[in-house]
Amino acid sequence: MSDHRLCVLNAGSSSLKFAAYEVAAGKPSRSQSGEIERIGAEGRLRITAADGRTVHDHVVGTKNHADALAILADLPDGPLDKRSLIGFGHRVVHGGPDMNAPALVDAATLARIVALEPLAPLHNPPAVAVLKALMKQFPGLPHVACFDTAFHRSHPPVADRFAIPDALYQEGVRRYGFHGLSYEYIAGALAQHHPEIAQGRAVIAHLGSGASMCALAGGRSVDSSMGFTALDGLPMGTRSGSLDSGVILWLQRQKGWSVDQVERFLYADCGLKGLSGVSNDMRTLLASNAPLAKLAVEYFVYHVARTAGSLAVAMGGIDGMVFTAGIGERSPEIRSRVLHRLHWLGFTIDEAANQSGRPLLTRTDSPLPAYVIPTDEEAVIARHTVALIAGA
Repeated sequence: MSDHRLCVLNAGSSSLKFAAYEVAAGKPSRSQSGEIERIGAEGRLRITAADGRTVHDHVVGTKNHADALAILADLPDGPLDKRSLIGFGHRVVHGGPDMNAPALVDAATLARIVALEPLAPLHNPPAVAVLKALMKQFPGLPHVACFDTAFHRSHPPVADRFAIPDALYQEGVRRYGFHGLSYEYIAGALAQHHPEIAQGRAVIAHLGSGASMCALAGGRSVDSSMGFTALDGLPMGTRSGSLDSGVILWLQRQKGWSVDQVERFLYADCGLKGLSGVSNDMRTLLASNAPLAKLAVEYFVYHVARTAGSLAVAMGGIDGMVFTAGIGERSPEIRSRVLHRLHWLGFTIDEAANQSGRPLLTRTDSPLPAYVIPTDEEAVIARHTVALIAGA
């Protein structure tokens, strides 16, 4: 397998992120990456080369993900250039109780991913749409599904279960955890650059529009803030995060809401957007003087710090912390406010380092280190995809 190309895809509800990799000697090297945003309306296609050059940046109109793929396929030397494609890697958010490793997609695997759509209504359906469209568009090429839930299958029973009858657990009602591809990348980065933490106990904060946190002990996930679905845990851009289940019963009984209404509400109208009444974008909230915007920011910071403490308890201590993803990588103010709340644990922030985005965010005399490490889920998917295609 040499001098060939691989395409990695990450489908969102209204976006399609992608990356192309050159594969030589069994190793993938990124050649370009990009995104089509606002699928279903007038959106934008952006593609950048590995050296940062802009290759494409223009307005596009798409009705669905299949239209977006057709646009990419028509680009000369684009990510779907069929002259050199050897296969596709896909991010699939929910893998259920059984799919605990990357898998070549056949009819049975695809059916299992489809069956899990109710547990990840924002993520699994577009991933399925992309899979089906590419299977039709490029018959015969292999597809590898990489599951966000797989990394967390190492949880002990006390972190894996709800306090419900065992029969429901056996049916798959359990705490899965998500953003596993991101945590897998961070675990590898820690092993390479900060082995003293990688072998110890680290709290990883994947903070973005979708947000979660993970307890890594010896590079393995032992607990996570997310549970059965990607609604659980931290407050997110539009998702509620942890919520007393009695609230759902109240909405249905007292307000007469249907299941569909409740689902739309919890996924689209809550979180930072619902609490602030201003925006789901942390940058907008930080710039706003509206009292509820300020409350939403402080609520987010409070729950990130609170979750860090609980994950430290899950590991029996903490040796370091990592911030990653959109907010974690690009918001010095959020990092500063979280670390100040965690000063009691042993984090002493270096504000100059934090403002400049240096990897080490804490002072040299800080009892515990905190880092910012950019995540790269596509690189993890590319590695798994090359390995499975080579072994097929």
